[in-house]
Amino acid sequence: MQTKSLSFRLLATEGIVLVAFFALVSVVLEQSFRESAVQALKERLQIQIYSLLSTAELKNTGELSIPPTLPEPRFANPGSGLYAFIQEPNKNLAWRSPSSIGLDVPVPPQKLGAGNNYFLFDNRGRYFLHSDIIWQNMTGIEREYIFTVAEDAEFVNNQQDKFKTSLRSLLAIIGIILIFLQFALLRWCLKPLRIIAKDLNDIDLGKKTLLDGEYSTELQGLAGNLNAFITHERAHLERYRNTLADLAHSLKTPLAILRGYTESFSANKEAVQEQISRMNEIVEYQLQRAAAKGEQNSSKSIELPLFINKLSTSLNKVYIDKAIDFDTNIPDPCQIYFEEGDLYEIAGNLMDNACKWCKKSVKVTVTQNPRKDRRNYSLLIQIDDDGPGIPDSKLNDILKRGVRADENIHGHGIGMTVVYDLISILGGKLEGSRSLTLGGMCWRVYLP
Repeated sequence: MQTKSLSFRLLATEGIVLVAFFALVSVVLEQSFRESAVQALKERLQIQIYSLLSTAELKNTGELSIPPTLPEPRFANPGSGLYAFIQEPNKNLAWRSPSSIGLDVPVPPQKLGAGNNYFLFDNRGRYFLHSDIIWQNMTGIEREYIFTVAEDAEFVNNQQDKFKTSLRSLLAIIGIILIFLQFALLRWCLKPLRIIAKDLNDIDLGKKTLLDGEYSTELQGLAGNLNAFITHERAHLERYRNTLADLAHSLKTPLAILRGYTESFSANKEAVQEQISRMNEIVEYQLQRAAAKGEQNSSKSIELPLFINKLSTSLNKVYIDKAIDFDTNIPDPCQIYFEEGDLYEIAGNLMDNACKWCKKSVKVTVTQNPRKDRRNYSLLIQIDDDGPGIPDSKLNDILKRGVRADENIHGHGIGMTVVYDLISILGGKLEGSRSLTLGGMCWRVYLP
Protein backbone atom coordinates (compact mmCIF):
# COMPACT_ATOMS: atom_id res chain seq x y z
CA MET A 1 0.00 0.00 0.00
CA GLN A 2 1.49 3.34 -1.03
CA THR A 3 2.16 5.83 1.77
CA LYS A 4 0.47 8.61 -0.23
CA SER A 5 -2.73 6.67 -0.75
CA LEU A 6 -5.92 7.68 1.01
CA SER A 7 -6.40 4.13 2.33
CA PHE A 8 -2.96 4.11 3.96
CA ARG A 9 -3.49 7.48 5.58
CA LEU A 10 -6.91 6.54 6.94
CA LEU A 11 -5.67 3.17 8.18
CA ALA A 12 -2.57 4.70 9.79
CA THR A 13 -4.65 7.42 11.44
CA GLU A 14 -7.17 4.94 12.80
CA GLY A 15 -4.34 2.67 13.95
CA ILE A 16 -2.76 5.53 15.91
CA VAL A 17 -6.13 6.44 17.42
CA LEU A 18 -6.73 2.79 18.42
CA VAL A 19 -3.27 2.47 20.00
CA ALA A 20 -3.77 5.69 21.97
CA PHE A 21 -7.26 4.61 23.02
CA PHE A 22 -6.18 1.13 24.14
CA ALA A 23 -3.15 2.56 25.97
CA LEU A 24 -5.44 4.94 27.87
CA VAL A 25 -7.91 2.13 28.58
CA SER A 26 -5.07 -0.08 29.81
CA VAL A 27 -3.75 2.59 32.20
CA VAL A 28 -7.23 3.35 33.56
CA LEU A 29 -8.18 -0.31 34.01
CA GLU A 30 -4.84 -1.21 35.60
CA GLN A 31 -5.16 1.66 38.05
CA SER A 32 -8.74 0.72 38.83
CA PHE A 33 -7.75 -2.93 39.34
CA ARG A 34 -4.89 -1.96 41.66
CA GLU A 35 -7.23 0.19 43.74
CA SER A 36 -9.69 -2.69 43.88
CA ALA A 37 -6.94 -5.14 44.86
CA VAL A 38 -5.68 -2.83 47.61
CA GLN A 39 -9.23 -2.39 48.91
CA ALA A 40 -9.69 -6.18 48.90
CA LEU A 41 -6.41 -6.53 50.81
CA LYS A 42 -7.58 -3.98 53.37
CA GLU A 43 -10.79 -5.93 53.92
CA ARG A 44 -8.79 -9.16 54.27
CA LEU A 45 -6.54 -7.57 56.89
CA GLN A 46 -9.63 -6.41 58.76
CA ILE A 47 -10.90 -10.00 58.76
CA GLN A 48 -7.53 -11.14 60.16
CA ILE A 49 -7.93 -8.65 63.03
CA TYR A 50 -11.39 -10.03 63.72
CA SER A 51 -9.88 -13.52 63.68
CA LEU A 52 -7.28 -12.50 66.26
CA LEU A 53 -9.96 -10.91 68.41
CA SER A 54 -11.99 -14.11 68.31
CA THR A 55 -9.07 -16.20 69.59
CA ALA A 56 -7.59 -13.73 72.08
CA GLU A 57 -8.65 -13.62 75.74
CA LEU A 58 -8.34 -10.91 78.37
CA LYS A 59 -7.62 -12.57 81.72
CA ASN A 60 -8.85 -11.38 85.06
CA THR A 61 -5.32 -10.24 85.81
CA GLY A 62 -5.60 -7.81 82.86
CA GLU A 63 -3.14 -9.75 80.73
CA LEU A 64 -3.85 -10.61 77.10
CA SER A 65 -3.64 -14.29 76.18
CA ILE A 66 -3.22 -15.54 72.60
CA PRO A 67 -3.33 -19.32 71.99
CA PRO A 68 -0.33 -20.84 70.18
CA THR A 69 -2.53 -22.20 67.42
CA LEU A 70 -4.18 -19.51 65.31
CA PRO A 71 -6.94 -19.84 62.66
CA GLU A 72 -4.56 -18.45 60.03
CA PRO A 73 -1.55 -20.82 59.62
CA ARG A 74 0.54 -18.12 57.94
CA PHE A 75 0.88 -16.30 61.28
CA ALA A 76 2.92 -19.26 62.53
CA ASN A 77 5.39 -19.43 59.60
CA PRO A 78 8.29 -16.96 59.62
CA GLY A 79 8.58 -15.04 56.36
CA SER A 80 5.10 -16.09 55.24
CA GLY A 81 4.25 -12.49 54.30
CA LEU A 82 1.44 -12.12 56.85
CA TYR A 83 2.31 -10.57 60.20
CA ALA A 84 0.42 -9.52 63.34
CA PHE A 85 1.28 -7.27 66.31
CA ILE A 86 -0.65 -6.24 69.41
CA GLN A 87 0.57 -3.12 71.25
CA GLU A 88 -0.56 -1.05 74.15
CA PRO A 89 -1.19 2.68 73.68
CA ASN A 90 2.18 3.40 75.30
CA LYS A 91 3.81 1.44 72.44
CA ASN A 92 4.67 -1.54 74.64
CA LEU A 93 4.48 -4.74 72.61
CA ALA A 94 1.94 -7.13 74.07
CA TRP A 95 2.18 -9.86 71.44
CA ARG A 96 3.60 -10.60 67.99
CA SER A 97 3.01 -13.50 65.62
CA PRO A 98 5.80 -16.03 65.04
CA SER A 99 5.82 -14.99 61.36
CA SER A 100 6.99 -11.48 62.33
CA ILE A 101 10.17 -12.63 64.09
CA GLY A 102 13.07 -10.44 62.95
CA LEU A 103 10.86 -7.58 61.77
CA ASP A 104 10.74 -4.14 63.29
CA VAL A 105 7.65 -3.47 65.31
CA PRO A 106 5.49 -0.98 63.40
CA VAL A 107 4.71 2.26 65.12
CA PRO A 108 0.98 3.05 65.03
CA PRO A 109 -0.03 6.64 64.36
CA GLN A 110 -0.47 9.01 67.27
CA LYS A 111 -3.95 9.54 68.69
CA LEU A 112 -5.56 6.85 66.58
CA GLY A 113 -8.58 6.84 68.83
CA ALA A 114 -10.62 3.94 70.09
CA GLY A 115 -12.67 2.20 67.42
CA ASN A 116 -10.71 3.75 64.52
CA ASN A 117 -8.66 2.08 61.82
CA TYR A 118 -5.64 3.32 59.92
CA PHE A 119 -4.43 1.76 56.66
CA LEU A 120 -1.07 2.57 55.09
CA PHE A 121 1.68 1.36 52.76
CA ASP A 122 5.22 1.72 54.05
CA ASN A 123 8.50 2.20 52.21
CA ARG A 124 9.43 -1.47 52.68
CA GLY A 125 6.61 -2.73 50.49
CA ARG A 126 4.10 -3.77 53.14
CA TYR A 127 0.50 -2.83 53.77
CA PHE A 128 -0.46 -2.19 57.41
CA LEU A 129 -3.86 -1.95 59.05
CA HIS A 130 -3.93 -0.53 62.59
CA SER A 131 -7.09 -0.92 64.64
CA ASP A 132 -7.53 0.70 68.08
CA ILE A 133 -9.76 -1.51 70.31
CA ILE A 134 -10.95 -1.10 73.89
CA TRP A 135 -11.51 -4.54 75.42
CA GLN A 136 -13.54 -5.35 78.50
CA ASN A 137 -13.85 -8.84 79.97
CA MET A 138 -16.65 -10.38 81.98
CA THR A 139 -15.29 -9.11 85.28
CA GLY A 140 -15.27 -5.52 84.06
CA ILE A 141 -11.54 -5.24 83.49
CA GLU A 142 -10.92 -2.90 80.56
CA ARG A 143 -7.82 -2.53 78.44
CA GLU A 144 -6.97 -0.64 75.23
CA TYR A 145 -4.90 -2.37 72.57
CA ILE A 146 -3.80 -1.53 69.02
CA PHE A 147 -4.07 -4.56 66.73
CA THR A 148 -1.80 -4.33 63.68
CA VAL A 149 -1.89 -6.78 60.78
CA ALA A 150 0.56 -6.43 57.87
CA GLU A 151 0.99 -8.20 54.58
CA ASP A 152 3.66 -7.95 51.90
CA ALA A 153 2.66 -6.12 48.69
CA GLU A 154 3.67 -9.18 46.72
CA PHE A 155 0.09 -10.41 46.63
CA VAL A 156 -1.21 -7.16 45.17
CA ASN A 157 1.71 -6.91 42.77
CA ASN A 158 1.24 -10.50 41.57
CA GLN A 159 -2.44 -9.94 41.05
CA GLN A 160 -1.78 -6.72 39.19
CA ASP A 161 0.91 -8.33 37.03
CA LYS A 162 -1.42 -11.17 36.08
CA PHE A 163 -4.22 -8.73 35.31
CA LYS A 164 -1.88 -6.49 33.32
CA THR A 165 -0.60 -9.40 31.24
CA SER A 166 -4.11 -10.69 30.55
CA LEU A 167 -5.47 -7.20 29.82
CA ARG A 168 -2.69 -6.22 27.44
CA SER A 169 -2.88 -9.52 25.59
CA LEU A 170 -6.64 -9.18 25.24
CA LEU A 171 -6.38 -5.54 24.11
CA ALA A 172 -3.68 -6.47 21.60
CA ILE A 173 -5.88 -9.22 20.13
CA ILE A 174 -8.89 -6.88 20.02
CA GLY A 175 -6.73 -4.15 18.45
CA ILE A 176 -5.46 -6.48 15.71
CA ILE A 177 -9.01 -7.66 15.00
CA LEU A 178 -10.25 -4.06 14.87
CA ILE A 179 -7.43 -3.05 12.51
CA PHE A 180 -8.34 -5.87 10.14
CA LEU A 181 -12.01 -4.90 10.41
CA GLN A 182 -11.13 -1.26 9.75
CA PHE A 183 -9.05 -2.30 6.75
CA ALA A 184 -11.95 -4.34 5.38
CA LEU A 185 -14.40 -1.50 6.02
CA LEU A 186 -12.07 1.02 4.39
CA ARG A 187 -11.70 -1.22 1.36
CA TRP A 188 -15.48 -1.47 1.14
CA CYS A 189 -16.11 2.25 1.75
CA LEU A 190 -13.45 3.37 -0.73
CA LYS A 191 -14.52 0.91 -3.40
CA PRO A 192 -16.61 3.58 -5.24
CA LEU A 193 -13.49 5.76 -5.48
CA ARG A 194 -11.49 2.87 -6.91
CA ILE A 195 -14.27 2.19 -9.42
CA ILE A 196 -14.41 5.80 -10.59
CA ALA A 197 -10.59 5.90 -10.75
CA LYS A 198 -10.60 2.74 -12.90
CA ASP A 199 -13.27 4.21 -15.18
CA LEU A 200 -11.22 7.39 -15.57
CA ASN A 201 -8.20 5.27 -16.48
CA ASP A 202 -10.34 3.40 -19.04
CA ILE A 203 -11.39 6.76 -20.50
CA ASP A 204 -7.74 7.75 -20.72
CA LEU A 205 -6.96 4.47 -22.51
CA GLY A 206 -9.90 4.93 -24.87
CA LYS A 207 -11.90 1.98 -23.54
CA LYS A 208 -14.73 4.25 -22.39
CA THR A 209 -16.11 7.58 -23.50
CA LEU A 210 -17.81 8.72 -20.28
CA LEU A 211 -18.23 7.78 -16.63
CA ASP A 212 -21.26 5.52 -16.97
CA GLY A 213 -20.94 3.29 -13.91
CA GLU A 214 -23.28 2.92 -10.94
CA TYR A 215 -21.67 5.29 -8.44
CA SER A 216 -22.61 6.11 -4.86
CA THR A 217 -24.84 9.09 -4.18
CA GLU A 218 -21.95 11.26 -2.95
CA LEU A 219 -19.99 10.66 -6.17
CA GLN A 220 -22.81 11.16 -8.66
CA GLY A 221 -22.33 14.94 -8.67
CA LEU A 222 -18.59 14.50 -9.20
CA ALA A 223 -19.19 12.00 -12.01
CA GLY A 224 -21.67 14.40 -13.65
CA ASN A 225 -19.21 17.30 -13.48
CA LEU A 226 -16.39 15.12 -14.82
CA ASN A 227 -18.62 13.95 -17.68
CA ALA A 228 -19.49 17.57 -18.45
CA PHE A 229 -15.80 18.44 -18.36
CA ILE A 230 -14.90 15.53 -20.66
CA THR A 231 -17.72 16.42 -23.07
CA HIS A 232 -16.64 20.08 -23.15
CA GLU A 233 -13.01 19.18 -23.69
CA ARG A 234 -13.85 16.81 -26.52
CA ALA A 235 -16.14 19.41 -28.04
CA HIS A 236 -13.39 22.01 -27.82
CA LEU A 237 -10.84 19.66 -29.33
CA GLU A 238 -13.25 18.79 -32.12
CA ARG A 239 -13.91 22.48 -32.66
CA TYR A 240 -10.21 23.25 -32.95
CA ARG A 241 -9.69 20.42 -35.40
CA ASN A 242 -12.66 21.52 -37.47
CA THR A 243 -11.51 25.13 -37.32
CA LEU A 244 -8.02 24.28 -38.55
CA ALA A 245 -9.45 22.06 -41.29
CA ASP A 246 -11.93 24.75 -42.34
CA LEU A 247 -9.24 27.42 -42.28
CA ALA A 248 -6.87 25.36 -44.40
CA HIS A 249 -9.61 24.45 -46.87
CA SER A 250 -10.99 28.00 -47.06
CA LEU A 251 -7.62 29.58 -47.72
CA LYS A 252 -6.67 27.18 -50.52
CA THR A 253 -8.71 28.92 -53.20
CA PRO A 254 -7.73 32.54 -52.38
CA LEU A 255 -4.09 31.49 -52.19
CA ALA A 256 -4.32 29.77 -55.54
CA ILE A 257 -5.86 32.90 -57.08
CA LEU A 258 -3.19 35.14 -55.56
CA ARG A 259 -0.50 32.82 -56.88
CA GLY A 260 -1.92 33.28 -60.36
CA TYR A 261 -1.92 37.08 -60.01
CA THR A 262 1.64 37.44 -58.81
CA GLU A 263 3.01 37.76 -62.36
CA SER A 264 0.78 40.73 -63.19
CA PHE A 265 0.02 42.30 -59.82
CA SER A 266 -0.70 45.83 -61.08
CA ALA A 267 -3.23 44.63 -63.65
CA ASN A 268 -5.12 42.59 -61.04
CA LYS A 269 -4.81 44.92 -58.06
CA GLU A 270 -8.54 45.02 -57.43
CA ALA A 271 -8.86 41.23 -57.58
CA VAL A 272 -5.88 40.80 -55.26
CA GLN A 273 -7.45 43.22 -52.79
CA GLU A 274 -10.69 41.31 -52.97
CA GLN A 275 -8.97 38.01 -52.22
CA ILE A 276 -7.02 39.56 -49.34
CA SER A 277 -10.29 40.86 -47.84
CA ARG A 278 -11.79 37.45 -48.36
CA MET A 279 -8.88 35.77 -46.56
CA ASN A 280 -9.15 38.29 -43.72
CA GLU A 281 -12.85 37.48 -43.37
CA ILE A 282 -12.12 33.75 -43.29
CA VAL A 283 -9.40 34.14 -40.68
CA GLU A 284 -11.64 36.33 -38.52
CA TYR A 285 -14.47 33.84 -38.72
CA GLN A 286 -12.32 30.85 -37.91
CA LEU A 287 -10.60 32.66 -35.04
CA GLN A 288 -13.97 33.54 -33.60
CA ARG A 289 -14.95 29.89 -33.71
CA ALA A 290 -11.68 28.82 -32.16
CA ALA A 291 -11.93 31.51 -29.46
CA ALA A 292 -15.40 30.45 -28.42
CA LYS A 293 -13.85 28.23 -25.78
CA GLY A 294 -12.59 31.26 -23.87
CA GLU A 295 -9.58 31.49 -21.59
CA GLN A 296 -10.65 28.96 -18.98
CA ASN A 297 -9.35 25.41 -18.98
CA SER A 298 -12.44 23.90 -17.35
CA SER A 299 -16.05 24.63 -16.60
CA LYS A 300 -16.75 26.72 -13.54
CA SER A 301 -19.69 27.89 -11.49
CA ILE A 302 -21.46 30.94 -12.92
CA GLU A 303 -24.12 33.01 -11.19
CA LEU A 304 -26.43 33.54 -14.15
CA PRO A 305 -28.34 36.61 -12.82
CA LEU A 306 -25.07 38.44 -12.21
CA PHE A 307 -23.71 37.31 -15.58
CA ILE A 308 -26.76 38.56 -17.55
CA ASN A 309 -26.82 41.83 -15.63
CA LYS A 310 -23.17 42.47 -16.51
CA LEU A 311 -23.92 41.81 -20.19
CA SER A 312 -26.95 44.09 -20.21
CA THR A 313 -24.96 46.87 -18.50
CA SER A 314 -22.19 46.61 -21.10
CA LEU A 315 -24.65 46.61 -24.01
CA ASN A 316 -26.46 49.62 -22.59
CA LYS A 317 -23.19 51.52 -22.86
CA VAL A 318 -22.66 50.36 -26.45
CA TYR A 319 -26.19 51.31 -27.50
CA ILE A 320 -26.50 54.33 -25.23
CA ASP A 321 -28.33 56.30 -27.93
CA LYS A 322 -31.22 53.79 -27.82
CA ALA A 323 -31.62 53.84 -24.01
CA ILE A 324 -32.67 50.19 -24.16
CA ASP A 325 -35.03 48.91 -21.49
CA PHE A 326 -33.76 45.51 -20.35
CA ASP A 327 -36.31 43.22 -18.68
CA THR A 328 -34.70 40.18 -17.05
CA ASN A 329 -36.65 37.30 -15.58
CA ILE A 330 -34.10 34.94 -14.00
CA PRO A 331 -34.53 32.66 -10.96
CA ASP A 332 -32.37 33.71 -8.04
CA PRO A 333 -30.27 31.88 -7.19
CA CYS A 334 -29.48 30.32 -10.56
CA GLN A 335 -26.02 28.76 -10.53
CA ILE A 336 -24.76 26.76 -13.51
CA TYR A 337 -21.52 24.99 -14.39
CA PHE A 338 -20.50 26.19 -17.81
CA GLU A 339 -17.57 27.46 -19.84
CA GLU A 340 -17.66 31.22 -19.33
CA GLY A 341 -16.25 31.96 -22.79
CA ASP A 342 -18.90 29.77 -24.44
CA LEU A 343 -21.67 31.45 -22.46
CA TYR A 344 -20.36 34.88 -23.43
CA GLU A 345 -20.28 33.80 -27.06
CA ILE A 346 -23.85 32.47 -27.00
CA ALA A 347 -25.63 35.01 -24.79
CA GLY A 348 -23.44 37.91 -25.92
CA ASN A 349 -24.11 37.44 -29.64
CA LEU A 350 -27.86 36.95 -29.17
CA MET A 351 -28.25 39.91 -26.81
CA ASP A 352 -26.09 42.09 -29.05
CA ASN A 353 -28.29 41.23 -32.06
CA ALA A 354 -31.39 41.97 -29.99
CA CYS A 355 -29.97 45.38 -29.04
CA LYS A 356 -28.93 46.05 -32.63
CA TRP A 357 -32.42 45.38 -34.01
CA CYS A 358 -34.71 46.43 -31.15
CA LYS A 359 -36.60 49.70 -30.91
CA LYS A 360 -36.62 50.13 -27.18
CA SER A 361 -37.05 46.86 -25.29
CA VAL A 362 -35.12 43.59 -24.80
CA LYS A 363 -36.31 40.80 -22.55
CA VAL A 364 -34.16 37.94 -21.20
CA THR A 365 -35.95 34.99 -19.60
CA VAL A 366 -34.25 31.97 -18.03
CA THR A 367 -36.03 28.69 -17.23
CA GLN A 368 -34.40 25.82 -15.37
CA ASN A 369 -34.85 22.15 -16.32
CA PRO A 370 -37.07 22.67 -19.39
CA ARG A 371 -38.27 19.78 -21.56
CA LYS A 372 -38.23 19.95 -25.34
CA ASP A 373 -38.86 17.24 -27.93
CA ARG A 374 -39.10 14.56 -25.22
CA ARG A 375 -35.69 15.54 -23.89
CA ASN A 376 -34.72 17.17 -20.61
CA TYR A 377 -32.39 20.17 -20.71
CA SER A 378 -30.72 21.96 -17.82
CA LEU A 379 -31.41 25.52 -18.99
CA LEU A 380 -33.46 27.61 -21.41
CA ILE A 381 -32.32 31.13 -22.26
CA GLN A 382 -34.95 33.10 -24.20
CA ILE A 383 -34.15 36.52 -25.66
CA ASP A 384 -36.96 38.69 -27.08
CA ASP A 385 -36.84 42.13 -28.68
CA ASP A 386 -39.40 44.59 -30.09
CA GLY A 387 -37.62 45.02 -33.42
CA PRO A 388 -38.86 44.13 -36.91
CA GLY A 389 -37.99 40.45 -36.45
CA ILE A 390 -36.71 38.08 -39.13
CA PRO A 391 -38.96 36.48 -41.73
CA ASP A 392 -39.34 32.74 -41.38
CA SER A 393 -37.87 32.30 -44.86
CA LYS A 394 -34.54 33.79 -43.71
CA LEU A 395 -34.18 32.06 -40.37
CA ASN A 396 -32.14 29.21 -41.83
CA ASP A 397 -30.12 31.51 -44.09
CA ILE A 398 -28.78 33.74 -41.32
CA LEU A 399 -27.23 30.70 -39.67
CA LYS A 400 -24.98 30.34 -42.70
CA ARG A 401 -21.58 31.96 -42.62
CA GLY A 402 -21.44 35.45 -44.09
CA VAL A 403 -25.21 35.86 -44.47
CA ARG A 404 -26.87 38.84 -42.71
CA ALA A 405 -30.54 39.63 -42.28
CA ASP A 406 -29.93 43.15 -43.53
CA GLU A 407 -26.89 43.86 -45.72
CA ASN A 408 -27.05 47.54 -44.73
CA ILE A 409 -26.22 46.71 -41.11
CA HIS A 410 -22.49 46.58 -40.33
CA GLY A 411 -21.09 43.15 -39.54
CA HIS A 412 -19.48 40.06 -40.96
CA GLY A 413 -22.53 37.81 -40.75
CA ILE A 414 -20.74 35.12 -38.75
CA GLY A 415 -21.98 35.78 -35.18
CA MET A 416 -25.12 33.65 -35.48
CA THR A 417 -23.12 30.92 -37.22
CA VAL A 418 -20.71 30.77 -34.29
CA VAL A 419 -23.65 30.60 -31.88
CA TYR A 420 -25.36 27.87 -33.87
CA ASP A 421 -22.17 25.78 -34.25
CA LEU A 422 -21.28 26.16 -30.60
CA ILE A 423 -24.74 25.14 -29.36
CA SER A 424 -24.71 22.16 -31.73
CA ILE A 425 -21.30 21.00 -30.50
CA LEU A 426 -22.46 21.28 -26.90
CA GLY A 427 -25.52 19.15 -27.65
CA GLY A 428 -28.03 21.97 -27.22
CA LYS A 429 -30.77 23.37 -29.45
CA LEU A 430 -31.32 26.81 -31.00
CA GLU A 431 -34.79 27.98 -32.09
CA GLY A 432 -35.95 31.27 -33.57
CA SER A 433 -39.47 32.64 -34.06
CA ARG A 434 -41.65 35.73 -33.74
CA SER A 435 -41.76 37.06 -30.15
CA LEU A 436 -45.20 36.67 -28.60
CA THR A 437 -44.49 39.26 -25.89
CA LEU A 438 -42.61 42.06 -27.70
CA GLY A 439 -43.50 41.32 -31.33
CA GLY A 440 -39.91 41.25 -32.61
CA MET A 441 -37.45 38.36 -32.74
CA CYS A 442 -37.36 35.58 -30.16
CA TRP A 443 -34.36 33.26 -29.80
CA ARG A 444 -34.54 30.22 -27.51
CA VAL A 445 -31.35 28.43 -26.50
CA TYR A 446 -31.70 25.00 -24.86
CA LEU A 447 -28.50 23.98 -23.07
CA PRO A 448 -27.77 20.44 -21.80
